[in-house]
Amino acid sequence: MFSSRRTYSRDDSKHRAGKSSSFATKAASFGGSKKRSFREPSISKRRALEQAQKPESPPLGSILTSCIITLVVGPEQRLFAAHEDVLCISPFFAAACRGQFMESHSKRISLPDEAPEIFSSVLEYLYKGDYYPRLNFNKRRNAWELEDTDGQRVPQAEATVYHHGLNGSVLKDTVIYCTAEKYGLEELKRLALRKQGLQSGIQCSTILTSARYAYANTPDSDSKLRAHYLALIIRSRSTFKRSGTMQMEMENGGRLFFDLFVALCNHADDIVAIS
Repeated sequence: MFSSRRTYSRDDSKHRAGKSSSFATKAASFGGSKKRSFREPSISKRRALEQAQKPESPPLGSILTSCIITLVVGPEQRLFAAHEDVLCISPFFAAACRGQFMESHSKRISLPDEAPEIFSSVLEYLYKGDYYPRLNFNKRRNAWELEDTDGQRVPQAEATVYHHGLNGSVLKDTVIYCTAEKYGLEELKRLALRKQGLQSGIQCSTILTSARYAYANTPDSDSKLRAHYLALIIRSRSTFKRSGTMQMEMENGGRLFFDLFVALCNHADDIVAIS
């Protein structure tokens, strides 16, 4: 169902944006307070972060005696199986298991609009507290990184998923964040955002498509993922202003670009205040 390949225009092939985790302007706090960098945490804070990314797991004995729920995912109806107590960590599935969406005679939940690759990551998180590639702290470098990368950039083919509705690639962590929003999994949202902050070298077109997806699938009150994209675009403004894709997207308009304008104004105000 998914294809990680996409043909890019010559314009986009020249322009790539870097990591956004270190951007510290007013734009980063557009919808909320500024976040502390995860790159140089103290030992106690690092342990707290590692603990925080684990979901509220039910007791082991409860899982072993919990009934198995079959989940039918996507238009191709791929089948997944999970323990009811594990699924009920999510308020969405707790409601479904009470009978709102479940076929009572067969213990099945249908999720026709969900992407199997994304749901697999959500299910992995519910059982293990993380999803591939997992977030690790490199003591030698004193920095967070994704497993199997050794601090190097994650290939774009692994960092994105193909979205049929958009006819293009979207950053996987963005889709997971939006899915976690729907399922009521706040810790998964924080984990996905932290992982996305470690990505670099992503095509401008992919960033803009992902930003539009984020705006379409988060509430207006979201102060994390939306601010992440605003900060990323502003920090990499020299790249984006040369991008034909950026020009086309701005001509199409939308809430994203109004927020971007406000964030740029705030950034300019900060510079004036300092000078």
